[in-house]
Amino acid sequence: MAAGYAEILGTRHAARLLIGTLVGRLPNATAAIAIVLFIRAEGGSYSLAGGLAAVYGVANAVGQPVLGRMVDLYGQPRVQFPAAVVSALGMVAFAFAGTASLPAAYAFVGVAGLFTPPLEGGLRALWPSVLKKEGQVHTAYAMDAVAQEVMFTVGPLLVTLCVSLWSARVALLVMSVIGVLGALSVVVSRPSREWRSAPREAHWLGALRSPGLLALLGAFLFIGTALGSITVAAAGYADGNGGDAVYGWLMAALGLGALFGGTVYGARRWSGAPERRLTVLTALLAVGYLPLMLVPGAVAMTALTALAGVFLAPCIACAFIVVDRHAPRGTVTEAFSWLVTTFTVGAALGTAAAGPVLEVGGISAGFAVAGAGGGMALLVLLATQRVLAAAGRTEIVAGPGEIDRSGVVEPGFSSGHQA
Repeated sequence: MAAGYAEILGTRHAARLLIGTLVGRLPNATAAIAIVLFIRAEGGSYSLAGGLAAVYGVANAVGQPVLGRMVDLYGQPRVQFPAAVVSALGMVAFAFAGTASLPAAYAFVGVAGLFTPPLEGGLRALWPSVLKKEGQVHTAYAMDAVAQEVMFTVGPLLVTLCVSLWSARVALLVMSVIGVLGALSVVVSRPSREWRSAPREAHWLGALRSPGLLALLGAFLFIGTALGSITVAAAGYADGNGGDAVYGWLMAALGLGALFGGTVYGARRWSGAPERRLTVLTALLAVGYLPLMLVPGAVAMTALTALAGVFLAPCIACAFIVVDRHAPRGTVTEAFSWLVTTFTVGAALGTAAAGPVLEVGGISAGFAVAGAGGGMALLVLLATQRVLAAAGRTEIVAGPGEIDRSGVVEPGFSSGHQA
């Protein structure tokens, strides 16, 4: 297992691109907690903090596919770095202006979210050109999913460290500077500078004209809903079972389960169509959410939460391959960005739905939202099997920087992405 990951990280440019992307995405991973802590330090209400965080999230969801399409059209350096700078300037302006003018505060936060660079989608577009071998790309997707869990664990810790050492304002500034440096590290690299998307058919729908991609996005909307609901239901559970400490353990266990599952998944070479594999993984993910409704004691609940997270990272890693297979020619970055957006929107919907359900039906009902989300994701994949399977029957000649979907071990997967 370690040898497979070491081989990838030992490949020229791979470690730099992975680390640079993770560092560049830290502002996005920490924005919600940083905004909440800053508003509370300024004496604002939780409602205001939640409203500003929501504006950032919505703006981010809108901006990712738009910027992703621009990357496909104009290349990574011309879009990623300027976007990172504008996003950072928006957050810096918010940090210094504070809440003296609420319209200005919402505007600054909106700019920061809207111009968040699509580094995540950009990295996945680069992997085939950096690694060349199909099996390595599959493993890199899994490693990418695992690294995200690490980032979303370490990021909030960095914010709270900055707050404790200096202030919430400094935390916003530090995260913004770190994000720009990470984006800069990526875009000045040779793979990013030389990457070009294949010529694309002019179409206003862009990546969304792919029925297979739409099916996948529909499934991941519900997976995001399930994950978002757990964060709220777990908070409700912790209130009656030990408080903040238990909540922290539950969230850490969820991430630890995802780390374990993603690491094991990425260490194995998988055969067969990834669409069928994704359906199986989603079924296992949905089943893993159901025991949470038992709401046992804190120790057992922590173990069940870890179990619930085991199949999350494998689902995400497998989805990366499916996106790659179904993205219309010349839209790979945009397609990956749509997956990020859909997952984010789903998580927001899950967070919004779990609160009222928990208040009316109790803790068990709150966790039932996660099970329902997983079940709906599975139903979407089962209902669209024929559409998803169509990628295996499609042959497309790749252009420079695009993926060749013919003549590979898994029909439809790309191994010839060249800059």
